[in-house]
Amino acid sequence: MYMFPLIFIFLVLFVLANSLRILREYERGVVFRLGRFVGERGPGLIILVPFIERMVKVSLRTIAMDVMPQDVITRDNVSVKVNAVLYFRVVEPNKAVIEVEDFLFATSQMAQTTLRSVVGQAELDELLSKRDKLNLEVQQILDEATDPWGIKVVTVEMKDVDLPMEMKRAMAKQAEAERERRAKVIHADGEFQASQRLSDAAQVIEKHPTALQLRYLQALVEVASENNSTTLFPIPIDIFKTFMEKKE
Repeated sequence: MYMFPLIFIFLVLFVLANSLRILREYERGVVFRLGRFVGERGPGLIILVPFIERMVKVSLRTIAMDVMPQDVITRDNVSVKVNAVLYFRVVEPNKAVIEVEDFLFATSQMAQTTLRSVVGQAELDELLSKRDKLNLEVQQILDEATDPWGIKVVTVEMKDVDLPMEMKRAMAKQAEAERERRAKVIHADGEFQASQRLSDAAQVIEKHPTALQLRYLQALVEVASENNSTTLFPIPIDIFKTFMEKKE
């Protein structure tokens, strides 16, 4: 006598549990009725027809996916290992469910192959100095490839470029040689400028011989400031020439 109401209540609770869904603000539900797509629902409370309608839940938040390190040979035949991070989000949930079996796995595989392709077409110097350009190129290619899946690729950033130890040593030698070259150029430029200044000073002293005497006295003061017990300093005869001419 009391079993029928209990069974009825149980069936009602079971139907409600299978027909009511709550989707968050960043979630959407792709609904299928007897296997056919009937639309997207959400967010909020969703009511499904029991045993007839099924829903696949899709998140609309931006997803950060780590692209596994890829062994690549650049255009100038240098073996490198490159990894990156991919930021994308679902903009059309129905395509993400219907057009591709697993959009996360498919996007990951597409990102790996595109990264290898783009890096393989670039030289090592371009890979190290123009990384922003390569990131933009990878992002554009991925965005076009995943557009039929309802996915928007926001950005792609290469994180690390791992070089072989031999290449690192060669680059270190190259950088050291470049620094030595710059140092020699700067030193030679300084010597040239100093020679020009000395030439100008010699022309001034030639016009004004008294300046040589003043320079000589200044040198004496500088030597006297040192704590030396004995100081030998040559005295040019030309210094006294001016005094002798004035006396005559």
